[in-house]
Amino acid sequence: MIVSITVKFKLIVKLILVPIALLSSTLFANDLPNGCSRDQNPNEFTILSYHEISDKSQTLDKTYAVTPENFEQQIHWLMDHGYHFINVDDILKYRKNGKPLPNKAVLITFDDGYQSVYANAYPILKKYRIPSVIALVGSWLQAKEKANFNGCMTPRCQFLSQKEIKEMVSSGLVEIASHTHSLHKGIQGNPQGNLQPAVRTRQWLCDQHAYEDEKSYENRIRKDLLENNTFLERYTGQKPRVIVWPYGHYNIEVRKIAERLGMPIGLTLDDGSNTRITPLWGLRRILVEHKMTLPDLEVNMWVRNANYTDDARTTKAAHIDLDYIYDADPVQQEKNLGALLDRIKTLGINTIYLQAFADPDANGAADYVYFPNRNIPMRADLFNRVSWQIATRTQVKRIYAWMPMIAWQLPQNNPAVNDTVVTLQVDPTHLNMGYPRLSPFSPKARKVIKEIYEDLARSTYIDGILFHDDVTLSDFEDDSEAAHKQYKKWGLSENITKIRADKKQFQAWTQHKTHYLDAFAMELAQIVRNEQPGLKTARNLYAQVALNKDAQEWYAQSLHESIKNYDYTAIMAMPYMEQADDAKQFYTQIVNNVKQEQCGLERTVMELQTVNWRKDSEPLPAAELSNTIKELHEMGVHHIAYYPDNVFKNNPDADTIRKDFTQIPLRMQTYHHAQ
Repeated sequence: MIVSITVKFKLIVKLILVPIALLSSTLFANDLPNGCSRDQNPNEFTILSYHEISDKSQTLDKTYAVTPENFEQQIHWLMDHGYHFINVDDILKYRKNGKPLPNKAVLITFDDGYQSVYANAYPILKKYRIPSVIALVGSWLQAKEKANFNGCMTPRCQFLSQKEIKEMVSSGLVEIASHTHSLHKGIQGNPQGNLQPAVRTRQWLCDQHAYEDEKSYENRIRKDLLENNTFLERYTGQKPRVIVWPYGHYNIEVRKIAERLGMPIGLTLDDGSNTRITPLWGLRRILVEHKMTLPDLEVNMWVRNANYTDDARTTKAAHIDLDYIYDADPVQQEKNLGALLDRIKTLGINTIYLQAFADPDANGAADYVYFPNRNIPMRADLFNRVSWQIATRTQVKRIYAWMPMIAWQLPQNNPAVNDTVVTLQVDPTHLNMGYPRLSPFSPKARKVIKEIYEDLARSTYIDGILFHDDVTLSDFEDDSEAAHKQYKKWGLSENITKIRADKKQFQAWTQHKTHYLDAFAMELAQIVRNEQPGLKTARNLYAQVALNKDAQEWYAQSLHESIKNYDYTAIMAMPYMEQADDAKQFYTQIVNNVKQEQCGLERTVMELQTVNWRKDSEPLPAAELSNTIKELHEMGVHHIAYYPDNVFKNNPDADTIRKDFTQIPLRMQTYHHAQ
C-alpha cells in the first residue's frame, strides 16, 4: 500500500523555530550565554517564503495561503520598522565583492508559481518597487489542462501563465528560480510504501525489490534540474540562478548538481539565521503561514535577527528501542508501530532517540541494523518507516538515530572484523568496558564505520545522531597494533604499560584518546550532515564523568569536552545503575558540576532510568520518576530524557509522563518590543 505524502506540511512545520501561537506573545528566556550559539555571527539578511496570496475560499492549500490584505499589511510593517528589500544580485555582490547590504535586509520569495501571485501580490510589489523571487515547477507550467499538484489534478489556470511570468520578469522586480521540473512530489521511499520527497529519497523500485543506486539517483536529479533550466530559459527568457528545494529537502549531492548547472544559490527551510558563514547553497527562510499575524511576524523577524535557533527548545525525550517494534511477521510489526505512534501522542514528548541497530546476543556490540547498508546484516528495513511515521503523524519535533560508534560485531568476511579494541590484561575487579569494539585507530575499521553512517544518512530521515555509550576507551585500552602506531604519532610510548607508569605520558594519553574519539564522532556526524544538513549531535556520557574528576582517565570521556563538541550531552543519570547511596545527592552533584561548564545546562540532557536493571528490570515507581523530574526542573535543568520506554507494558505510565513533562515550560519569557 502506498502511504500518501504529508511531508510538505508536517515536515515543514517541524522546522519552524517554535510554535507561532506561543511566539506571538513570548520569546526565549534564559538567553544563551556568550558562546552557546554554534554560530555567533549576526544575521545579515532574512528571507521570507510565501506561497499563495489569495482569500481562503480560492486557495489550493489554505495552510500557507496569505490573504492579499494580510500580505500588504506585512509589507507595510516591514517598511515601517526599518527593513529594506533586496534582490538576488544584492546577495551575490555582497558575498562575492563585499558590497554592503542595507540594514535589516529582507528578500521576498514565492514558491510554486501560483496565479494568485500575479493577481494579488505583483500589484503590491510594483506599487512599492519590491524585488522578489518566484520558484517555478516546469511540469506544472507545461500541463495543458490540469497539472498533477501533489497527487491532485489541478486546473492549469491556477498557476502562472507565460504572459504573466514574462511581464513580471520584464519589470526587473522578479527573478525566476527553479523549483525542479517534476520532483515536487513524493516517491516510494521504502518497501512499506511511504511517499517521501523525490529530491532526497533513493527510490524503492518495487519491480526490482531494491533501492535505486547512487549513480541512478544522481542521474535522475541532474536530468530533472537540467530539463527545468532549459524549459524555464525558453519559457521565461531568464535562466535560473536559484534553486528552491521542494519541501526544503536537499543534500550535498543535489546541491553540487545545482551549482554545476548554474544555480549557486539554494533556498531551504532550515532553522536559523543567514550569517556570513551560511553557505549560498543553504540559505534559510521563514515560512509564512496563513495564520501568521503581525505580532507573529515581528517575533519571527526578531528571532532571526537575534540569531536564535531551535536549540532553545526544551528537550522532553523518550529513548526508544526499535526491538520492541520489530517482528518477523509484517502484519504484527505494523500493529506494533501503530501502538508506538499512539503512545508517543499520549506521552506528549517532543524528541525521540530511536534505536537504529540490534544486539540480540546482548554482548554490547551491534550485530544488525534496521536500515540497508554495505557492511552489517540488516535485521529489517524498518528504521526509515518508523522515523517517517513518527515525523509525519505525531507531535515529535526531533528524531535522533541512536547509533554505536565503534561497538560493531562485523561478519567474519568483513576485512575489518579482526581490527578490534585490545584490552590489556588487568585485575578483573578493575573497570573494564566489556563491549566488543572495533579499534578507532584502525584505518580499515574507520572506513567500515564511515560507510555504515553514510548508508544510514542516505536511507533515512533524521534530525540528529545520538552516539551510544561506546564512545569510550578505558585506561587499559587500546593495546592493538593500530593503536600503537597512533600513540607513536602522539609522541608517546607504544607500550601501554610504559605509558601507565609515566604520569606525564598517562595524562597526555588520556587527553589524546578523549579528543580522538570526539573528533571521530564529529567526522561521522559530518558524513551524515552531508545528507541531513540540519543534523544535531548528541552523545551518551557516563554519570561518573560528570561526578568524578578522575573519571576521564577511566573512560576517555570528558564533561567539558563533550559540552564543547556536541550539541547535546545526554548524561546517563541513573543512580540505581551506579549504586548511589543517595539518589538526590547524586542528581544534585551532577547538576552542580554541569552548571560549572559554559553552556552546561543549555547543552546537557539528564537521561533518567525507568527500570532497575539490578533487580530484573523492575519498573521504578511512577511517583519516584515524577518527583525526580520535578526536582531536576527546580534545579534549573532544561532537558530531560528517559530510558527505556516499553510500549507494551506502559512503562513508564504515559499519562504520568505527559503530566510530568507538561510541568516543564518552554524556556520562554515575555518579549516587550522596544517602541
